[in-house]
Amino acid sequence: MKKHIYKIITVVAISSLLTVSCSDDFVDREPVYSIDSENYFNSETDYNNALVAAYDLLQSTYVNVMLGEIASDNTLCGGESQTDVIGFQQIDDMIHTPTNSNLKNIWDWMFAGVSRANYILEFQNKTEFDGKTQVLAETRFLRAYYHFELVKWFGGIPLKGDARFSIGDEKVIPRSSVADVYASIEADLIYAAANLAATPAQTGRVSKGAAYALLGKAYLYQEKFTLAAAAFDSCIALQKYSLVTDYNTLFEEAGENGVESVFEVQYTDVEGAAFSCLQCSEGNVAVGFNGPRNYVGTVFTSGFSFNLPTAKIANAFEVGDNRKEVAILDIKDWALKTGATYGEGYEHTGYYNRKYIPRKRSATAAGDLNLTNPANYRSIRYADVLLMAAEANNRGGLDDSKARGFLNQVRSRAYGDSNHNITASGATLTDFIWAERRLELVGEGHRFFDLVRTGKAAQEIPGFTAGKNELFPIPIEEIQFASGNWAQNPGY
Repeated sequence: MKKHIYKIITVVAISSLLTVSCSDDFVDREPVYSIDSENYFNSETDYNNALVAAYDLLQSTYVNVMLGEIASDNTLCGGESQTDVIGFQQIDDMIHTPTNSNLKNIWDWMFAGVSRANYILEFQNKTEFDGKTQVLAETRFLRAYYHFELVKWFGGIPLKGDARFSIGDEKVIPRSSVADVYASIEADLIYAAANLAATPAQTGRVSKGAAYALLGKAYLYQEKFTLAAAAFDSCIALQKYSLVTDYNTLFEEAGENGVESVFEVQYTDVEGAAFSCLQCSEGNVAVGFNGPRNYVGTVFTSGFSFNLPTAKIANAFEVGDNRKEVAILDIKDWALKTGATYGEGYEHTGYYNRKYIPRKRSATAAGDLNLTNPANYRSIRYADVLLMAAEANNRGGLDDSKARGFLNQVRSRAYGDSNHNITASGATLTDFIWAERRLELVGEGHRFFDLVRTGKAAQEIPGFTAGKNELFPIPIEEIQFASGNWAQNPGY
């Protein structure tokens, strides 16, 4: 049973004031309201309530996940028409500009997450209580998570240490370098890994393994392969995670928060939004966006036909790879088998992102089903950790045998046997690892950033311009508010 908390907190996202209704599903408390933020943090309850609010911004990352696929070569934008969510369409075609409301949403909401974490850290010494180190460790993980999203999308960003941003800061605080942003991420995750519990007290909270995994990922993105390998080894050595034997269950409700989940964003089916503020939803909005248009049939329900897998990715799976049917729904084949009917939207490919399309729910499910879908997002899976560990060991020249072992664990699960194990070494092994990441993680929002960090984006993504599209533009409003203090990213 998922439980919920509601809070109202006003946060500052650099120059944007956002008032957001918050909830999360690992606590169950009465509503609490904070009027005077400077007089808060007088008890353990205050710190824990603020921590829940910091978790809450994770739910807004549904758009980060969708666009991580749409911007890549895995999917087309889709939708009803070529003007349906024009910001998505522009990103798909690599013609986006600093005037893009969807990119601004990512900037605003990730900075809102940073600000909520910084609110706690600004007052971290105000009140002492048992367990505060755990609270601070979770807070620093969350700040690192939001910073990592921001640096992936926008490069160098402004930093203010353990303090909230105030209006006017944008005119005096410069954009930090990418290296400095990563240094902050590393410091937060090192602290988190040292102080988080290996088994979280409540489902949905971050753990030591999640901190090691995200730390390793941050190192990998910087090509610090030895440090990345060590962080992944620490995650694996906890022996808290394993690959789910039946891949078919992995993305169903029964598979949530399972043994393969290193970090999972929790969603609920409580009404909490309208189309005027999709990020305010407590449900996973991406699921409704990804669903087949005008669908009538078994298992699934309708959506808005965005984020459509291409024939290229559908055909990339080898014969015998059990992941294909779980990852990609061939709607024509499904209709022939089940009698389902559906409509074709813009850029119809015949395929849907089966991992995250809406399943049928009870007749009593609350609110707009496309805004309240309770499907969790598997942000870091153990399979991802194994493949990143394989890459770090291989590309770092550390241990190809170990790299093959990690890779082949994933492949053995995919095929149900060891007959498809890889025996290559060196650069050939690197190519196998990268190809495996694409197949294992399709539909999960990682592809664009994998192509960028490995230098493959220009050759794989139509319309991608090297030296420009590795980063997205800082929203025009932020550049204007900064009054010349922040330079725009190159090419925009």
